[in-house]
Amino acid sequence: MVGLADREQISDKVVFTQPAAVQLLPLMDGSRTIDQLVTEVGRGLTREVLENLVAQLDDAGLIEGPSFDAMLAEMRRQFDAAEHLPPASTIQFAESLLNEEEQKLDAGEIAKLAAERLRTTFDEFIKQSIKDAPDASLQTLPKAIVAPHLDYGRGWMNYASIWGRLREAERPERVLVLGTNHFGRCTGVCVSDKGYISPLGISDLAKDLLAAIKSNIGPDLAGKLTEHRFDHEREHSIELQIPWIQHVFGASESGKFPAVLGVLIHDPTVANGESYDGNGVGLEAFVAAAKKAIASLPGKTLVVSSADLAHVGPAFGDQAQVAEQEGPGAEFRQKVIETDIDLLKGYAGMDENSAGQNSQQRASNLIASVAWQGNANRWCSIGNMAAAMLITEPAETKLLNYAAAIDPQGTTMVSSCSIAMM
Repeated sequence: MVGLADREQISDKVVFTQPAAVQLLPLMDGSRTIDQLVTEVGRGLTREVLENLVAQLDDAGLIEGPSFDAMLAEMRRQFDAAEHLPPASTIQFAESLLNEEEQKLDAGEIAKLAAERLRTTFDEFIKQSIKDAPDASLQTLPKAIVAPHLDYGRGWMNYASIWGRLREAERPERVLVLGTNHFGRCTGVCVSDKGYISPLGISDLAKDLLAAIKSNIGPDLAGKLTEHRFDHEREHSIELQIPWIQHVFGASESGKFPAVLGVLIHDPTVANGESYDGNGVGLEAFVAAAKKAIASLPGKTLVVSSADLAHVGPAFGDQAQVAEQEGPGAEFRQKVIETDIDLLKGYAGMDENSAGQNSQQRASNLIASVAWQGNANRWCSIGNMAAAMLITEPAETKLLNYAAAIDPQGTTMVSSCSIAMM
């Protein structure tokens, strides 16, 4: 059987059907009637069978029509009615730390205990990640950092490698988290107008930063920044940073965690950094507005690039088995790692070609290098990595750690890193 689901996650339903439907689905683009599809496909397909499939897809909201429109409208209504986005992957991880007996407690007790376990787990991650590091603490708050947006189980080392070093740094007034738009519809930069709830508490929206960015980008583009705000509804790349912000910096005397503004950055290797269709906000315009906004506001602003790097292996279409200890799979894996490291060294100014370059040149070269290679390793966060460096213009960039996680079956390898920009 083949399971069909909504990549945008507006519908949470799944339709199971025969594998032969994979040949049919690309033809269901709205340009053919049911009778035309039956005739074109042939191979024993009948109108009755196709009508049944269409009815299932429609009920699940997996084709455009009244059912999907109703789901979309309700999702958007709920989004706009809420002041903060609720947790998803973070609460699932926190509750997974409880044993079976603890999971039978009432909701309030579960929430309290899950928060305690999450803090303890983060501290253990930090201890293991930087226990032998010579520079285990950064006394000065960086201008920007790069941390993964992998699930904590696979990315914990790089989360802890950077966040753990900030425990003694100055507490920022606000945090600008730049993420990756994995599932949404926005063709350019996409800004959230919500705060965030995590298992550890509430981080309010950084309203001052949002207002300043809108003011600096101008009336023509200001509305476009939040036009597709709904893309943030189920986007994990922002959410996964929130508990770390809260755990590391803690609450102020008034009980408030640092305010957060979440922004999703598109792929700048497409359309030279402009929005994909020319109707959204491009990278250059956003960077200029954010840079001015941060400079105009009191207090410190930490910029977070929530970034994953390579996505390779059979699950992504590659032939090589990335878990092989020798042979083609091992050679492929090593080549991926070498390419990742070369790109990161150029980004951080750690090789002979980039050592004399300023931050703008290194960010531009990252975009150009990945585009020239056709993004062979499928880096997914080039946009927010470039934006973080362009906005903050760091004098020094420190690559703290690099790691790649392979699933037990050897079908995927996803790499990430931790970086501090001073």
